[in-house]
Amino acid sequence: CSNLQSGMDDSEFVLNQSSINPYILNIEYAVRGPIVANAQRIQSELDAGIPKPFTELIWCNIGDCHAMGQKPISFLRQVVALIVDPSLIESDSHYPADVKQRARRILDNGGGLQYSSEMLGLPVIRQDCANYIQDRDGVPCNPDSVILSTGAGEMIKELLQVFARLQPSASTVNGLQYGVMIPIPQYPMYSASITQYNLQSVHYYLDESDNWSLDLSELRRAYDEAVGKCEPRVLVVINPGNPTGQVLRKEVIEDVVRFAKEKNLFILADEVYQHNVYAEGAKFYSFKRALHRLGPEFSTTVQLASLMSASKGYAGECGFRGGYCELLNPDARLQSLLYRQLANRGCPSVAGQAILDVIVNPPKPDEPSFAEHEREKSQVLGDLKLKAQMATETFNSIPGMRCNPVQGAMYAFPSIELPPKLIEEAKAKGMQPDAMYCTALLEEKGVCVVPGSGFGQRPGTYHFRMTILPPVEKLKNVMQIFKEFHESYVNRYK
Repeated sequence: CSNLQSGMDDSEFVLNQSSINPYILNIEYAVRGPIVANAQRIQSELDAGIPKPFTELIWCNIGDCHAMGQKPISFLRQVVALIVDPSLIESDSHYPADVKQRARRILDNGGGLQYSSEMLGLPVIRQDCANYIQDRDGVPCNPDSVILSTGAGEMIKELLQVFARLQPSASTVNGLQYGVMIPIPQYPMYSASITQYNLQSVHYYLDESDNWSLDLSELRRAYDEAVGKCEPRVLVVINPGNPTGQVLRKEVIEDVVRFAKEKNLFILADEVYQHNVYAEGAKFYSFKRALHRLGPEFSTTVQLASLMSASKGYAGECGFRGGYCELLNPDARLQSLLYRQLANRGCPSVAGQAILDVIVNPPKPDEPSFAEHEREKSQVLGDLKLKAQMATETFNSIPGMRCNPVQGAMYAFPSIELPPKLIEEAKAKGMQPDAMYCTALLEEKGVCVVPGSGFGQRPGTYHFRMTILPPVEKLKNVMQIFKEFHESYVNRYK
């Protein structure tokens, strides 16, 4: 509109569609895609009093815990409050002693919000992250291998961008792009970033019949088919899974490590949901632990980046943007290029570093905040476990829907059977069938979910991703809506 009002054509601007990075034009990000844009329009109309078939729009499209009603963990917010306003440490007796101690420690080591930090993050917080990793895995961790970041997403992009830059001529080697192996379904930040940096996606399918597990023969198929079309260099694994909610077994992770060594692949381990494990018998097992369990042949040679985030787990602090990456066995060139690139960003969010520090260094049993912290943490994770079971059981009770157990993370990814007539109509409209289904769900029932086609899926199958984050009572309502909607909608096309 502004162009029309000014009388200028796009081509008259310096920055226009023909002058920008051409790879940006092909980026797609379903989690904030057209259905979400439609939901935002509907929300505005509801706010304006425009009648709809529902009175409330329920957002189930994104893993933002607090936006969905989860209460913040008191200890985390209290420490950050004192860092934001240090005068409260001495003047306000409301805060427990261990809260004040944590805040003083971060402030005394350069963690004031008025300062920038070192390029890789505050050393005291990198040390706390190293202690956390060591306690988690029973394996030594050098704080020099820990890089703090403004959320895990920042480090995903930084790492992929370094691989793009390692290619000497227009992102090619012997005429081939570098390839990044990503799971299907996948979190669309990966495919979007791969497109942005002119890399090549190499898809390997997760096994829906085995609770979305990862099969070594499928990795080999994907790799072998990619060779000659690109040069695979990076293997992305998301565990616990997004959007699929699985928790990989120890033996599967060790198989992946063996495969990465065999093919000389860099492992990018997205482990941001490591605190989100609910299913009986499921347990988080880190890639670093697998490296060391397999012995020096692997622990000293396989390159690994392990990612953690303050946005997930029981904290769910999306807005603070805190995360870390542990980088193992980087060669000198990779490390030099990565550090040069990170220097260009300035420093990671200091507030994000502070919130991450409290997550990796929570209250100890002999400290005054311990009991309340454990109660709040148990409440969050207990509710998530209940909601994971609720979603799994409800979807499996609806004819034409099937859902693997939500073992971890924050999402259900059920498959839906759609009649041929519906599929034909969607294609005639230029839509993916599951996108048409999700659009109808939004417009008729006010529930916003993301179609499986936005994450990738086997041809001929249809899914959607729904967060399990709404409060228990509201999620019960959502489950009832699905029971009513699915059968009614599908029957229109039979």
